[in-house]
Amino acid sequence: MGAISRKGNVVARVIERADANTLQAFVREVVSNKVSLMATDDNHAYEALSPEYPHFFVKHSLGQYVHGSIHTNSIEGFWSIFKRCVVGTFHKMSAKYMPLYVAEFQFRYNNRENSDIFGTAISGC
Repeated sequence: MGAISRKGNVVARVIERADANTLQAFVREVVSNKVSLMATDDNHAYEALSPEYPHFFVKHSLGQYVHGSIHTNSIEGFWSIFKRCVVGTFHKMSAKYMPLYVAEFQFRYNNRENSDIFGTAISGC
């Protein structure tokens, strides 16, 4: 699961189940309730968040992907990059190490404009 700020950073995690409790807990943990817009797809699990967040959604189930400024293209772009690397670089990933792969691509995405990404990566060693 992932959340992203428009033209900003991403937070991505591996979740066991995509049930309402898990999805809502993730949103409450990583999304500020001071955001001006929280855009999701039309999964019913997000409906309970509407009183806490200015929540708008696109109806993917009806083929709607953009409605004015409401879209999920940013997070879908992140997952597209992740999937391309699975196919093009790693070819296969095990579930055991999936959190590490997701963390790697979260780091890469969040440092995409960093000219010294390698230095940043090893600075914590």
